[in-house]
Amino acid sequence: MDALLLARIQFGFTISFHIIFPALTIGLASYLAVLEGLWLRTGRKVYLDLYQFWIKVFAVAFGMGVVSGLVMAYQFGTNWSNFSRFAGGVTGPLLAYEVLTAFFLEAGFLGVMLFGRERVGPALHFVSTIAVAVGTLISATWILASNSWMQTPQGHEIIDGRVVPVDWFRVIFNPSFPYRLAHTVTAAYLATALMVGGAAAWHLLRGHDNTRVRTMLSMALWMLLAAAPLQAVIGDQHGLNTLEHQPAKLAAIEGHRERTPEGEGVPLKLFGWPDMQAEVTRYAVEIPRAGSLLLAHSWDGQIPALKDFAPEDRPNSTIVFWTFRAMVGLGVLMIALAFWGLWLRRGQRLFTQRAFLRFALALSPAGLVAILAGWYTTEIGRQPWIVYGLMRTADAVSPQHSTSQVGFTLALFVVVYLVVFGAGTAYGLRLIAKGPAGDEAERPPWGGPGETRTPMRPLSAAPEDDQADTDIRADAAGSRMDAAMEGERDGH
Repeated sequence: MDALLLARIQFGFTISFHIIFPALTIGLASYLAVLEGLWLRTGRKVYLDLYQFWIKVFAVAFGMGVVSGLVMAYQFGTNWSNFSRFAGGVTGPLLAYEVLTAFFLEAGFLGVMLFGRERVGPALHFVSTIAVAVGTLISATWILASNSWMQTPQGHEIIDGRVVPVDWFRVIFNPSFPYRLAHTVTAAYLATALMVGGAAAWHLLRGHDNTRVRTMLSMALWMLLAAAPLQAVIGDQHGLNTLEHQPAKLAAIEGHRERTPEGEGVPLKLFGWPDMQAEVTRYAVEIPRAGSLLLAHSWDGQIPALKDFAPEDRPNSTIVFWTFRAMVGLGVLMIALAFWGLWLRRGQRLFTQRAFLRFALALSPAGLVAILAGWYTTEIGRQPWIVYGLMRTADAVSPQHSTSQVGFTLALFVVVYLVVFGAGTAYGLRLIAKGPAGDEAERPPWGGPGETRTPMRPLSAAPEDDQADTDIRADAAGSRMDAAMEGERDGH
């Protein structure tokens, strides 16, 4: 391995950790806003209890997302200095806009959201939750604008070997940006819905059946039913965009080596093993003409083949062929879960069908795995370019770093990340395993306003009506005892 490959692995490793936590914060922030809005509108305590439960998980994910993101920003200057020098005129301002508009908004209202429910009015607290949710979406917008420009660059000129933006509207709204933004945000909602639904299924399988757990599962499945089919449509449109602007990536994803004769149509390779050296896809299982129907939306449409490009311009088909199929396969399972849940609602078996609950639990990490698989497909499929058509990845790496230096920092990252984020993830899973309060929490606690406390005297926590009943029963018992003692004396 050389410094270039190690630098790529290091960035891929750190971003694999980072992308998980912002995806959860995007989905959980919107979920929390919905929960608080429903509580304010209906007054049902179940929504407030779920809000208080999931906000703890959100806080953990938000903190780990911020920490993991800082490391990536430094790598642009350390491992990828040539890229920063070349494209910093575009990527630098976009990242600065993300901090100024999104991160400040999130950080400013996060404190009120986490600690201000008892200190500000319900309306202002709801505004704070919405502000944090909107901030996460704005943050995703700027980050994806930067990444999409690297995939489909436009709105710039190259002057003295550096990119100079000349039309910021075209820079931001580049050809792949709308599809990438919609695809990523929808994926974040799907990942969150699967996590919430999986947590509910876990509790139901262990007999923790209460209104809050059922509400969690029901809301998660409604989101899944709406978002999973929509994601398939967005993915199809994104594929057409990739066919137009990054044909080599699409050819690598499909393992399509040579053009088929005109009129025959392109087969769809379901499975196989793309061999980059032999330039053949081994053990291919194909569906005739299905590739033309799905990729070109015509019976005999053609798509570019890998051999249409020079060998040095081809992405690694072996990797992206399988990462793409992992993403699509998990998406199909998500759709199946959503419609299975819809069918079970008709028979009132949604919360008791154990096979379904086990399936929901098994798919709980599927959204995050699909996000990683999609991200690998996008980034590895762009190779050998770091800015598509403008700058190669080999030219973007810092020239002054040796293999041993990059290897040492990579090993250090692996150890620190596994310890820090492993502990954070374990803590988040413990919070989820604890679960929300049961149905008994519907009754107001008597140990204090809004809190369950242990009273100093046992009977001091009893409601007044219950206390009166207790006193009546005690008086009756005392009267019976006095009567019994009188009888004993008379008998003697």
